[in-house]
Amino acid sequence: MLDQHKKRIERDSLGDIPLPKHALYGAQTQRAINNFPVSGQTMPEAFIRALLQSKATAATVNALLQVLPQEIGKAIHQAVDTLLADKNLMQHFPLDIFQTGSGTSTNMNANEVIATLAMQQSNLPIHPNDHVNLGQSSNDSIPSTIHISAAVALSEQLLPALYHLTEALQQKANSVNHIIKTGRTHLMDAMPIRLSQSLNAWAAQILINIENIKQLQPNLQRLAQGGTAVGTGVNAHPDFAKLFCKELSAATGVLFVPADNVFSYISSQDTAVALSGQLKTTAVSLMKIANDLRWMNSGPLAGLGEIELETLQPGSSIMPGKVNPVIPESTAMVAAQVIGNDTSITIAGQSGNFELNVMLPLIAYNLLNSIQLLSNTCTLLADKAIATFKVNEKSLAQSLALNPILATALNPIIGYEKAAEIAKQAYKERRPIISVAAEQTELSLEELTTLLDPKSLV
Repeated sequence: MLDQHKKRIERDSLGDIPLPKHALYGAQTQRAINNFPVSGQTMPEAFIRALLQSKATAATVNALLQVLPQEIGKAIHQAVDTLLADKNLMQHFPLDIFQTGSGTSTNMNANEVIATLAMQQSNLPIHPNDHVNLGQSSNDSIPSTIHISAAVALSEQLLPALYHLTEALQQKANSVNHIIKTGRTHLMDAMPIRLSQSLNAWAAQILINIENIKQLQPNLQRLAQGGTAVGTGVNAHPDFAKLFCKELSAATGVLFVPADNVFSYISSQDTAVALSGQLKTTAVSLMKIANDLRWMNSGPLAGLGEIELETLQPGSSIMPGKVNPVIPESTAMVAAQVIGNDTSITIAGQSGNFELNVMLPLIAYNLLNSIQLLSNTCTLLADKAIATFKVNEKSLAQSLALNPILATALNPIIGYEKAAEIAKQAYKERRPIISVAAEQTELSLEELTTLLDPKSLV
């Protein structure tokens, strides 16, 4: 960790400022530390890593274009490699999320850290602005890093986690395909349904979310980089944007391309807002699945008791033997947080003032937070709830046998009114519908058995 007590003096365009002696960052980072003691929350590590990767890529491209000396380009790239391998990487990036709206403080934090380390390793004079930030502006680098970090996180984390959850649901559905349960609408008994049909419905929800997220990937993988301050590309080589995307794609395994109109990608964050909206929809799907699991697991005696979720921990500090549905509860809280993040991102997306959005750090933080939360919870839900729950087949069969709504199957033969009368009597007397129907109709027991067989109704 950095020794905060030993100081050195750095100078920038505003004058001298003291900062920790061994810190890799410089004066502008220290001013931001002093200016924004707001939340104690820093930018996500995924964002910082993407920003560092973009700096290494820019150095490589500028060297290829001969606007940066080769040895300086290599030194910058080596410094980034060292940082990315550092287990304590984030000690060099202490800035609060709630900073200047362009993210300039974080951009300069990266420029200063890279420049200092590159000088230490190479003994070359390397400047954070003139070399590390060459051909770039915070105004195109930070929006691009939002896209880069989110695109990589989708590809490496969220989409694999969603596919994993889908597979777990489908496998569980196959294993319980023979089980029929009472369906419910309005939380009330309804026509029977296969348990597999419920599970496959959940899987279909997740697959639709996957499809919708993938539709946003092409826009997310378009970058503002090369537009510099306002989109005109001032101080950047004309070929910089194209080569930057080519090099970055090779480094990350994700295909990035220059934006068709960099002005829109700098002045607005519509793609991030759209992605956040789809993450919110995914959260809504997970909330539905989590709540269904909690209802089905409720009891075990006074609730539905249809399934038994895996026992993971004691459920009460005072009630011995109590076990709670902790994974679905965790999932529901994640869903609530992602929905809240979307509200923040929506408001932040409205802050595109003329040529620049000025809530970029907030968008970056919440977008990556949502992706990480959903990725982790999908895996937990799949492995510790879906794959491991047990079915209480006896309870399901008992409820199904007494379900008066089975009388619906008699409607075409005896009419709605007579079927309703039979259903009410069966419910009142807590008797199987087939027994009451045998008394109240001229249908034989054999006919009723065929008509009221749950298997024929699903």
